[in-house]
Amino acid sequence: MAGTKLRLGGMALRNGLLIHGPTHWAAAVRTADGEVRVASARKPELAPQLAGKLPGLRGPLKLLEAMAVLPLVRRRLPAARLPFEDRRVLLTIATTLLATSLLRRRLRGSALRETAVQIIGAAPAVVALTDRDLAAYHGVEHKAIAAYEQGIEDPATVPKEHDRCGSNLIAPMMLLSVGGTVMLERLVERPSPAARAAVGLGGASLAVEMFAWSDRNHGAPLAEAFHTPGREIQRRLATREPTPEQLQVGIAALAEILRVEAPQGGEGEPPPAT
Repeated sequence: MAGTKLRLGGMALRNGLLIHGPTHWAAAVRTADGEVRVASARKPELAPQLAGKLPGLRGPLKLLEAMAVLPLVRRRLPAARLPFEDRRVLLTIATTLLATSLLRRRLRGSALRETAVQIIGAAPAVVALTDRDLAAYHGVEHKAIAAYEQGIEDPATVPKEHDRCGSNLIAPMMLLSVGGTVMLERLVERPSPAARAAVGLGGASLAVEMFAWSDRNHGAPLAEAFHTPGREIQRRLATREPTPEQLQVGIAALAEILRVEAPQGGEGEPPPAT
Protein backbone atom coordinates (compact mmCIF):
# COMPACT_ATOMS: atom_id res chain seq x y z
CA MET A 1 0.00 0.00 0.00
CA ALA A 2 2.95 2.31 -0.52
CA GLY A 3 1.40 3.81 -3.66
CA THR A 4 -1.91 5.62 -3.99
CA LYS A 5 -3.81 5.84 -0.74
CA LEU A 6 -7.21 4.21 -0.54
CA ARG A 7 -10.21 6.44 0.05
CA LEU A 8 -11.70 5.17 3.28
CA GLY A 9 -14.93 5.94 5.11
CA GLY A 10 -16.35 4.43 8.25
CA MET A 11 -18.91 4.09 10.99
CA ALA A 12 -18.36 4.01 14.72
CA LEU A 13 -19.88 1.04 16.53
CA ARG A 14 -20.69 0.93 20.23
CA ASN A 15 -17.82 -1.47 20.79
CA GLY A 16 -15.62 -1.00 17.74
CA LEU A 17 -15.19 0.36 14.25
CA LEU A 18 -16.49 -0.41 10.76
CA ILE A 19 -14.37 0.84 7.83
CA HIS A 20 -15.51 1.06 4.19
CA GLY A 21 -12.98 0.69 1.40
CA PRO A 22 -13.63 1.00 -2.34
CA THR A 23 -14.74 -2.65 -2.67
CA HIS A 24 -14.73 -4.20 0.81
CA TRP A 25 -15.67 -3.49 4.41
CA ALA A 26 -13.77 -4.46 7.55
CA ALA A 27 -14.79 -4.24 11.20
CA ALA A 28 -13.13 -4.86 14.54
CA VAL A 29 -14.84 -4.97 17.93
CA ARG A 30 -13.84 -5.62 21.52
CA THR A 31 -16.02 -8.30 23.10
CA ALA A 32 -17.29 -8.27 26.68
CA ASP A 33 -14.38 -10.51 27.72
CA GLY A 34 -11.81 -8.10 26.23
CA GLU A 35 -11.00 -9.99 23.03
CA VAL A 36 -10.58 -8.09 19.76
CA ARG A 37 -12.43 -9.78 16.90
CA VAL A 38 -12.14 -8.84 13.23
CA ALA A 39 -14.25 -9.62 10.15
CA SER A 40 -14.42 -8.41 6.54
CA ALA A 41 -16.20 -9.09 3.24
CA ARG A 42 -16.94 -7.58 -0.15
CA LYS A 43 -19.45 -4.72 -0.19
CA PRO A 44 -22.76 -5.01 -2.05
CA GLU A 45 -23.02 -2.71 -5.07
CA LEU A 46 -26.29 -1.03 -6.01
CA ALA A 47 -26.41 -0.01 -9.67
CA PRO A 48 -22.58 0.18 -9.97
CA GLN A 49 -22.77 1.62 -13.50
CA LEU A 50 -24.78 4.61 -12.26
CA ALA A 51 -23.23 5.22 -8.85
CA GLY A 52 -20.20 7.13 -10.12
CA LYS A 53 -21.79 8.82 -13.13
CA LEU A 54 -25.01 10.52 -12.07
CA PRO A 55 -24.47 13.35 -9.56
CA GLY A 56 -28.04 13.23 -8.26
CA LEU A 57 -27.94 9.48 -7.59
CA ARG A 58 -24.42 8.62 -6.57
CA GLY A 59 -24.67 10.08 -3.06
CA PRO A 60 -27.88 8.28 -2.05
CA LEU A 61 -26.68 5.06 -3.72
CA LYS A 62 -23.44 5.10 -1.75
CA LEU A 63 -25.34 5.79 1.48
CA LEU A 64 -27.71 2.90 0.72
CA GLU A 65 -24.73 0.64 0.07
CA ALA A 66 -23.32 1.65 3.46
CA MET A 67 -26.60 0.71 5.13
CA ALA A 68 -26.71 -2.59 3.23
CA VAL A 69 -23.38 -3.52 4.82
CA LEU A 70 -24.80 -3.47 8.36
CA PRO A 71 -26.64 -6.83 8.20
CA LEU A 72 -23.46 -8.38 6.77
CA VAL A 73 -21.44 -7.01 9.67
CA ARG A 74 -23.85 -8.51 12.19
CA ARG A 75 -23.80 -11.87 10.42
CA ARG A 76 -19.99 -12.03 10.16
CA LEU A 77 -19.35 -10.39 13.53
CA PRO A 78 -22.22 -11.15 15.95
CA ALA A 79 -20.46 -9.35 18.81
CA ALA A 80 -20.73 -6.00 16.98
CA ARG A 81 -23.12 -3.49 18.56
CA LEU A 82 -24.57 -1.01 16.07
CA PRO A 83 -25.09 2.67 17.01
CA PHE A 84 -28.90 2.42 17.24
CA GLU A 85 -28.91 -0.82 19.26
CA ASP A 86 -29.92 0.89 22.47
CA ARG A 87 -33.36 1.11 24.09
CA ARG A 88 -32.96 4.82 24.73
CA VAL A 89 -32.20 5.47 21.06
CA LEU A 90 -35.12 3.35 19.84
CA LEU A 91 -37.47 5.11 22.28
CA THR A 92 -36.17 8.49 21.11
CA ILE A 93 -36.76 7.53 17.46
CA ALA A 94 -40.37 6.58 18.24
CA THR A 95 -40.91 9.79 20.24
CA THR A 96 -39.33 11.89 17.47
CA LEU A 97 -41.59 10.41 14.79
CA LEU A 98 -44.67 11.11 16.93
CA ALA A 99 -43.58 14.65 17.79
CA THR A 100 -42.76 15.65 14.21
CA SER A 101 -46.02 14.16 12.96
CA LEU A 102 -48.00 16.18 15.53
CA LEU A 103 -46.13 19.36 14.65
CA ARG A 104 -46.95 19.01 10.99
CA ARG A 105 -50.61 18.28 11.74
CA ARG A 106 -51.16 21.06 14.23
CA LEU A 107 -49.08 23.90 12.80
CA ARG A 108 -49.24 25.57 9.43
CA GLY A 109 -46.29 25.15 7.11
CA SER A 110 -43.50 27.63 7.86
CA ALA A 111 -39.73 27.80 8.06
CA LEU A 112 -40.03 27.95 11.87
CA ARG A 113 -42.08 24.75 12.03
CA GLU A 114 -39.73 22.88 9.69
CA THR A 115 -36.69 24.09 11.64
CA ALA A 116 -38.27 22.66 14.80
CA VAL A 117 -38.95 19.39 12.97
CA GLN A 118 -35.31 19.16 11.87
CA ILE A 119 -33.98 19.89 15.36
CA ILE A 120 -36.28 17.29 16.92
CA GLY A 121 -35.25 14.83 14.20
CA ALA A 122 -31.63 15.08 15.35
CA ALA A 123 -32.52 13.88 18.86
CA PRO A 124 -31.83 10.13 18.27
CA ALA A 125 -28.29 10.87 17.10
CA VAL A 126 -27.68 13.13 20.09
CA VAL A 127 -28.97 10.46 22.48
CA ALA A 128 -26.80 7.81 20.80
CA LEU A 129 -23.71 9.97 21.19
CA THR A 130 -24.25 10.35 24.92
CA ASP A 131 -22.78 6.83 24.99
CA ARG A 132 -19.15 7.70 25.70
CA ASP A 133 -17.88 4.56 23.97
CA LEU A 134 -19.72 5.34 20.72
CA ALA A 135 -18.38 8.90 20.66
CA ALA A 136 -14.88 7.61 21.46
CA TYR A 137 -15.00 5.05 18.65
CA HIS A 138 -16.11 7.88 16.37
CA GLY A 139 -12.87 9.56 17.39
CA VAL A 140 -11.02 6.28 16.72
CA GLU A 141 -12.49 6.22 13.21
CA HIS A 142 -11.19 9.69 12.41
CA LYS A 143 -7.78 9.13 14.00
CA ALA A 144 -7.15 5.77 12.33
CA ILE A 145 -8.18 6.94 8.85
CA ALA A 146 -6.37 10.30 9.11
CA ALA A 147 -3.18 8.61 10.38
CA TYR A 148 -3.27 6.27 7.39
CA GLU A 149 -3.91 9.13 4.95
CA GLN A 150 -1.08 11.22 6.40
CA GLY A 151 1.38 8.35 6.82
CA ILE A 152 1.50 8.79 10.61
CA GLU A 153 2.37 5.70 12.63
CA ASP A 154 0.62 6.58 15.89
CA PRO A 155 -3.08 7.52 15.45
CA ALA A 156 -3.17 8.84 19.02
CA THR A 157 -1.30 11.94 17.80
CA VAL A 158 -3.92 12.80 15.15
CA PRO A 159 -6.91 15.11 15.88
CA LYS A 160 -10.24 13.39 16.55
CA GLU A 161 -12.02 15.61 13.98
CA HIS A 162 -12.02 14.79 10.25
CA ASP A 163 -13.28 16.88 7.34
CA ARG A 164 -14.87 13.89 5.58
CA CYS A 165 -17.07 13.12 8.58
CA GLY A 166 -20.78 12.78 7.86
CA SER A 167 -21.42 15.50 10.44
CA ASN A 168 -20.63 17.93 7.61
CA LEU A 169 -23.90 16.87 5.98
CA ILE A 170 -26.11 17.75 8.95
CA ALA A 171 -26.37 21.54 8.53
CA PRO A 172 -26.84 21.56 4.72
CA MET A 173 -29.35 18.70 4.85
CA MET A 174 -31.37 20.53 7.52
CA LEU A 175 -31.35 23.80 5.57
CA LEU A 176 -32.23 22.11 2.30
CA SER A 177 -35.00 20.10 3.93
CA VAL A 178 -36.51 23.19 5.54
CA GLY A 179 -36.38 25.19 2.30
CA GLY A 180 -37.64 22.33 0.14
CA THR A 181 -40.55 21.45 2.43
CA VAL A 182 -41.69 25.06 2.81
CA MET A 183 -41.60 25.50 -0.97
CA LEU A 184 -43.49 22.23 -1.51
CA GLU A 185 -46.25 23.20 0.91
CA ARG A 186 -46.67 26.57 -0.81
CA LEU A 187 -47.05 24.88 -4.18
CA VAL A 188 -49.16 21.91 -3.07
CA GLU A 189 -51.98 22.22 -0.53
CA ARG A 190 -51.62 18.69 0.87
CA PRO A 191 -48.31 17.14 -0.18
CA SER A 192 -48.31 13.34 -0.33
CA PRO A 193 -45.76 11.25 1.59
CA ALA A 194 -44.13 10.46 -1.76
CA ALA A 195 -43.73 14.17 -2.54
CA ARG A 196 -42.19 14.80 0.90
CA ALA A 197 -39.86 11.84 0.41
CA ALA A 198 -38.79 13.20 -2.99
CA VAL A 199 -37.95 16.57 -1.41
CA GLY A 200 -35.93 14.81 1.30
CA LEU A 201 -34.07 12.72 -1.27
CA GLY A 202 -33.35 15.76 -3.38
CA GLY A 203 -31.97 17.63 -0.38
CA ALA A 204 -29.79 14.68 0.63
CA SER A 205 -28.46 14.33 -2.93
CA LEU A 206 -27.59 18.01 -3.16
CA ALA A 207 -25.93 17.95 0.29
CA VAL A 208 -23.75 14.99 -0.74
CA GLU A 209 -22.69 16.80 -3.92
CA MET A 210 -21.80 19.86 -1.84
CA PHE A 211 -19.84 17.56 0.48
CA ALA A 212 -17.91 16.08 -2.47
CA TRP A 213 -17.20 19.55 -3.91
CA SER A 214 -15.88 20.84 -0.58
CA ASP A 215 -13.59 17.80 -0.30
CA ARG A 216 -12.17 18.42 -3.79
CA ASN A 217 -11.69 22.14 -3.03
CA HIS A 218 -10.26 21.88 0.45
CA GLY A 219 -9.08 25.25 1.72
CA ALA A 220 -11.32 27.34 -0.51
CA PRO A 221 -13.43 29.87 1.45
CA LEU A 222 -16.75 28.23 0.52
CA ALA A 223 -15.39 24.78 1.36
CA GLU A 224 -14.18 26.02 4.74
CA ALA A 225 -17.59 27.57 5.43
CA PHE A 226 -19.21 24.24 4.53
CA HIS A 227 -16.95 22.34 6.95
CA THR A 228 -17.21 24.73 9.90
CA PRO A 229 -20.54 23.47 11.38
CA GLY A 230 -19.43 19.84 11.02
CA ARG A 231 -16.13 20.54 12.76
CA GLU A 232 -17.93 22.17 15.67
CA ILE A 233 -20.41 19.27 15.93
CA GLN A 234 -17.49 16.85 16.06
CA ARG A 235 -15.52 18.91 18.55
CA ARG A 236 -18.38 19.57 20.97
CA LEU A 237 -20.59 16.49 20.70
CA ALA A 238 -19.89 13.75 18.20
CA THR A 239 -16.38 12.63 19.15
CA ARG A 240 -14.36 11.98 22.30
CA GLU A 241 -10.71 11.18 22.84
CA PRO A 242 -10.42 7.37 22.83
CA THR A 243 -8.46 5.17 25.20
CA PRO A 244 -5.38 3.21 24.03
CA GLU A 245 -7.52 0.06 24.14
CA GLN A 246 -10.11 1.62 21.83
CA LEU A 247 -7.40 2.81 19.45
CA GLN A 248 -6.10 -0.76 19.34
CA VAL A 249 -9.49 -1.86 17.98
CA GLY A 250 -9.38 0.85 15.33
CA ILE A 251 -5.86 -0.16 14.28
CA ALA A 252 -7.10 -3.76 13.89
CA ALA A 253 -9.98 -2.61 11.65
CA LEU A 254 -7.62 -0.47 9.55
CA ALA A 255 -5.13 -3.33 9.15
CA GLU A 256 -7.94 -5.62 7.98
CA ILE A 257 -9.32 -3.21 5.37
CA LEU A 258 -5.83 -2.66 3.99
CA ARG A 259 -5.32 -6.43 3.84
CA VAL A 260 -8.52 -7.17 1.93
CA GLU A 261 -8.18 -4.17 -0.39
CA ALA A 262 -4.49 -4.79 -1.13
CA PRO A 263 -5.02 -6.67 -4.43
CA GLN A 264 -7.37 -3.95 -5.73
CA GLY A 265 -5.82 -0.63 -4.66
CA GLY A 266 -7.08 2.64 -6.17
CA GLU A 267 -9.07 5.54 -4.83
CA GLY A 268 -12.74 4.58 -5.06
CA GLU A 269 -15.60 6.59 -3.61
CA PRO A 270 -16.66 5.31 -0.19
CA PRO A 271 -19.53 6.92 1.65
CA PRO A 272 -18.74 9.86 3.96
CA ALA A 273 -17.20 8.93 7.27
CA THR A 274 -19.84 9.02 10.00
